[in-house]
Amino acid sequence: MSKQSVHIVIDRKVRSLFWAVATAVAVLVLACPAAAATVDQRRQLGLSPEELAWVGERIFKNECAGRRECLVHWNKGEAFPSLGIGHFIWYPDGVSGRFTESFPALLDFMQQEGADIPAWVGDAKGAPWPDRRTFYEAAAQSDRVQALRAFLYDTRGLQVRFIQQRARVSLEKVVTAAPDEQKQAVRKKLEGLMQTPGGVYAVMDYVNFKGEGVSQTERYQGQGWGLLQVLLKMPEAPARPLVAFREAAEEVLTQRARNAANPIERERWLPGWLKRLRTYNEPVEDRDSVHEGASCEGGSDCVPGEVSDSE
Repeated sequence: MSKQSVHIVIDRKVRSLFWAVATAVAVLVLACPAAAATVDQRRQLGLSPEELAWVGERIFKNECAGRRECLVHWNKGEAFPSLGIGHFIWYPDGVSGRFTESFPALLDFMQQEGADIPAWVGDAKGAPWPDRRTFYEAAAQSDRVQALRAFLYDTRGLQVRFIQQRARVSLEKVVTAAPDEQKQAVRKKLEGLMQTPGGVYAVMDYVNFKGEGVSQTERYQGQGWGLLQVLLKMPEAPARPLVAFREAAEEVLTQRARNAANPIERERWLPGWLKRLRTYNEPVEDRDSVHEGASCEGGSDCVPGEVSDSE
């Protein structure tokens, strides 16, 4: 299967002007969400269509190594399948867990945008496979799974817009959930990250990858691993916000793996997580550099030897 890639080149003068405006928009969103409601929703995180396409391609590479077959996947050690470029969680009917389910919300968003969702997917009360073994038996025999992969491949643009919307909503939730004495510092750290496309990508991807960090069910030994925890771990007023974010995320995820009861998190998932964090850089024009360090977050049939969870 050939890998699909998108390579965006933006004129430097246009980029400079764009990010001056984007910074003002990001500050408005963080400081006054109600006032920002009139701003075009697709640009509330300071992303042009080209920048958003770049982010979507990076997330697709991170989660699926750019491989179409990994758009419908069931990771080893998990009780749910992961679907789409963001490996959105879809619990089987009657199953619940500590991680936030995101695929139904994606379907709602896509329906609102007029996407032609396969009828059997839209009518399902949950993932139609009770376990991983049943899923792979179905995947090998059913045209439905192949059709779902095709649908998710064709709607990658909608999916990255959903991830953008999820991240946008998350920003104020994260600030609100921060300890009172640190709310302003957390807000300033987010503002710093929002000033560059790499920072916007890191925030969007991390929320999709590890969540907001506000849910009390997403804790090991009382310690979370979401965006809030990374922002709290960052130093105040860092000279290089994106580098500081990446280093703080490495500490937070290493702590999560250390606290986990299941050794698979330390032994197999953590290396993939850390590799993913190394993609948190600014856009580059060189073709080979764009995907350097990107990791597949699927199972062993996605990239041999690399397995990671979705949340």
